[in-house]
Formats: sequence, C-alpha cells, structure tokens
Amino acid sequence: MKFIADGMLGKLTRWLRMLGQDVEYSRSLNDEQLIKTAKAENRVLLTRDLKLYQLARKQGVDATLIKSAKEAEKLASLAKQFNFKLEIDVTISRCPKCNTSIKSVSKNSILVKIPEATSTYYDEFWECLGCEQIYWRGSHWKRIEKTLKAARQALKNP
Repeated sequence: MKFIADGMLGKLTRWLRMLGQDVEYSRSLNDEQLIKTAKAENRVLLTRDLKLYQLARKQGVDATLIKSAKEAEKLASLAKQFNFKLEIDVTISRCPKCNTSIKSVSKNSILVKIPEATSTYYDEFWECLGCEQIYWRGSHWKRIEKTLKAARQALKNP
C-alpha cells in the first residue's frame, strides 16, 4: 500500500512509516499537486481536509478522510481499512523522516554518529539508507509502544 499525506498529517506520516507503510509527504504541495501525485504514483490520499477529500474522489483518486484527532485512533482506523499490523517490525520499517528503508547496522559502524551515552546503554541500531539517520530503541520507545497498544485496543473496541 502506498499513501500520500497532506500537510496536516506529518505526525501520522511518521507513525505509518515506522509501521512499514510507504508514505509521501510534503508540507509544500498544494491540493492540485497532491491529487496529481496520488494519481501518477497510484497512492491513497490521506487528508483531514473535507474539500480536498471530495475533490480527489471526484477525480477518481482513492482518498481517505482522517477524522480523529487522536493518533491511536487514526492508526487503528487506517490499520482496519488497509489491513496492516499495529506493530513495529524493523525489517519493514521506513525512515520516519524521509520514507526510505532502514537497515540493521553494527554499533561499531555508527559510533561516531551517536552520543557516547547511547552507545553505553544500547546495542541494537538501524540506519536509514537515504538520509543516514540512526535509530535505536531509546527512552521514547515506551511512548511508542503505549500509543500502539492504545491503537490496537481501539481496533478491538471501535
């Protein structure tokens, strides 16, 4: 599944990418450009803008109107609609920043790119094949898991 998200969905875009979804995103694209890109690349348009949603549908673009304000509910709704898991699998995760695949890397190969304290406490790392951002399961991981747990719960109890 491939998506394109409007400028109001940057946070959701990052979540979807971590979950392995291919999501194009740019805050600078206008409605016409979003629709054109969705058509050209066969992407589902994700938007919070009712007018954009209606315009896209009129032009034959597969579009989804995001209604919820809560991240967990947004994720649950999309997971149900597009049948993807609400679990992070780093073998399919994409870079939250640039949408490129990430790969597992050895600690030694990225020591100069991470804080010294990080190398002391963590052993498992991933690097973006595009922007070269380094990722690890740091202190933020508990918040990520909490949101995904809430999303899975919302999926069970709509």
